[in-house]
Amino acid sequence: MDSEGRQSVQINKVVIISLLLCLPIGAWGVIAPEQMAASVLGVTSYFMVGASWWWLLLCTSFVILAAFLAFGPYGSIRLGRDDEEPEFSFSSWIAMLFAGGMGAGLLFWGVAEPVTHFDNPPVGTGGTAEAARQALVITNLHWGLHAWSIYGVCALVIAYFTFRLEKPPLISTPLRSLFSGRSADVAATTADVLGVVAVVFGLAGSLAMGTLQVRSGLTALFDVPVVNSVSLTVLAVLFAMYMISTLTGVEKGMKLLSDINMILGLTLMAFVMIFGPTAFIMETFVTSLGTYIAQFVDMSFRLFPFEDLTQWSANWTLTYLIWWLAWGPFVGVFIARISRGRTIREFCMGVILIPTTFSVLWFSVFGGAGIYVEMYGPGGLSSIITQDVAAALFSFLDYFPLASVLSIGALLLIVIFLVTSADSGTFVLSMMTTQGNLNPPASAKIVWGTIVAVITAATLLAGSVDVARAMSTLGAIPFSAILILQIVSFLRRLRQDPSHRKCTATAVASKEVSL
Repeated sequence: MDSEGRQSVQINKVVIISLLLCLPIGAWGVIAPEQMAASVLGVTSYFMVGASWWWLLLCTSFVILAAFLAFGPYGSIRLGRDDEEPEFSFSSWIAMLFAGGMGAGLLFWGVAEPVTHFDNPPVGTGGTAEAARQALVITNLHWGLHAWSIYGVCALVIAYFTFRLEKPPLISTPLRSLFSGRSADVAATTADVLGVVAVVFGLAGSLAMGTLQVRSGLTALFDVPVVNSVSLTVLAVLFAMYMISTLTGVEKGMKLLSDINMILGLTLMAFVMIFGPTAFIMETFVTSLGTYIAQFVDMSFRLFPFEDLTQWSANWTLTYLIWWLAWGPFVGVFIARISRGRTIREFCMGVILIPTTFSVLWFSVFGGAGIYVEMYGPGGLSSIITQDVAAALFSFLDYFPLASVLSIGALLLIVIFLVTSADSGTFVLSMMTTQGNLNPPASAKIVWGTIVAVITAATLLAGSVDVARAMSTLGAIPFSAILILQIVSFLRRLRQDPSHRKCTATAVASKEVSL
């Protein structure tokens, strides 16, 4: 059988096995949502508590590796031909990074997470100045360098093999360089299936959280009842929107929506900064950024074996880290798709440092202003978040002038972020199951877009943000082994890259001449 025939059989196996894994879980959630919720929470809690050290070391290793790639000897290697120019402008590229990566999450947790840690810190007394400082630092740990390094490394591996080596943009491609014969086929099938499952569950969990937040916004603005039928209606509208967007292609639909979202997001943030406690926000930004940098190494290796905080760590830090791993194959393939022509150094700076700095600023604005309301204003946000975390943003905006206009703008922003995330996720799933086709057919997009919607609906019927977060992390647990093999293969090929070997030879020759 020739290479093309083997690849066709391979992709059929991937589609069939992935469907057999995903569809029963979706049906289970629709038929018995409470039972599914209990099982998902039990599985994820078991692996996070029992192997907490593994997840923290693994995710911190991504940060170390990303720094080496950015500032080490491979930074000048281009993701494509040596003379290739980037496909998208820098501003559109950055906008799509956020839209595909964590835009909806920033809106969901922007106020909720810092205020939650301020009110109920893992260590110390809540509601104090020290609790406020640590709340922002903890949030930055969850949304900063670790998250974007995971995304960056996952994307870099795929981009290198796809555009530099002209291989199919599949999760399995790097593994084929490590194995041969029958072993290569088995490893490739396993990698692609686990990648598809991780993307489906990660996207469904995040889409469920976003849907709950849209429902909370509708309740705040129009007094819509908080019931499952409303959630499913919102999901149906989102499904129609992201299917229209994904069918128009990444160059049109995704790029346009990402640019709109960046403008809306910056406008909302600027409004909060100007009409909120401006000096307090900027002081919070400078302080939290400095404290985050100062405590970064300690936090990157901090677990709690001597305190009774194992469950807190599992519910927050480890959940986030595994969440980013779950989104790694999805966001990685998507970022790779839009990053052709960038050098490795430019890629790492754009994908890791710029989004991290923006995330710190975002949480300083929204989380900092939320803490200000609790410390110096009328308060009440923490109790609202305890009752319904999805309502945090809209309750927060009530403290500002033009609250209704702001809430409508925020609601529109959330919807577009969800559409772009689901759009890019559907695109990636379609690409992964059509032999790495960078322009997958509409039929594949319809199939995977529908499957994601079904599993999202099952998660919504469970009626809990905790279940949505657990669903997001479920696929990452087995996929972590694939990530390690990908990185090993990537580093091996980098050492053999002609540009690197040429630079090394030039450096050696120069040294000999100087001697």
